[in-house]
Amino acid sequence: MIGYYIIAGVLFIVSMYVSNKLKSKFKKYSKVHLQNGMSGKEIAERMLSDNGIHDVKVISTPGMLTDHYNPQKKTINLSEGVFTQRNAAAAAVAAHETGHAIQHAQAYSWLQLRSQLVPVVSVASRFSQWVIFGGLMLMMTTAMGSTILLIGIILYGMGTLFSFVTLPVEYDASKRALVWLENENMLSTQEHDAAEDSLKWAARTYVVAAVGSLATLLYFLSIYMGRD
Repeated sequence: MIGYYIIAGVLFIVSMYVSNKLKSKFKKYSKVHLQNGMSGKEIAERMLSDNGIHDVKVISTPGMLTDHYNPQKKTINLSEGVFTQRNAAAAAVAAHETGHAIQHAQAYSWLQLRSQLVPVVSVASRFSQWVIFGGLMLMMTTAMGSTILLIGIILYGMGTLFSFVTLPVEYDASKRALVWLENENMLSTQEHDAAEDSLKWAARTYVVAAVGSLATLLYFLSIYMGRD
């Protein structure tokens, strides 16, 4: 299990670095005020309208960087630092989340796949590590432990698959956001560069999560393969 703790430690450090970098970038670009004077809410509503979407609401949600699109309720939930603010960081986040709403409206295949995986992954992620550790413990005393470990690995693999399916969804939403912001001349060159940098660091948090999940999965799989 030493290998597991090493992987977990390295991933924790990398994850913290990327997370802190994202927060510092958001703070930095929150000072780059938009020349057009539009708030995050107004940016999202304008982008929705330009794409012919009129059944999605833009609402405020508590917290920092808690922004997300809810496909069930058809709401773009913008954090307090995005909803009312009029800066490059807010514009980037608002347009990105609107990108998800557009994906939903256009039945973007990767988003549909991710949505289909949600019910399975929500259950699998809840029990996978318990099953894995239970299998590892039982391997010391019974052959059944290997089977239980394999079941846990399969469950964990569902979460890993979800992490990688999430990547094209997030990158595509950022691409849609940046293309729209540029085509509609919503931002100046400086503002656009700031928005692009913000979204790049946000995307890296998903990359770290996916790579970390894969590394952990391969570690447990190596234990299973070498059980004899």
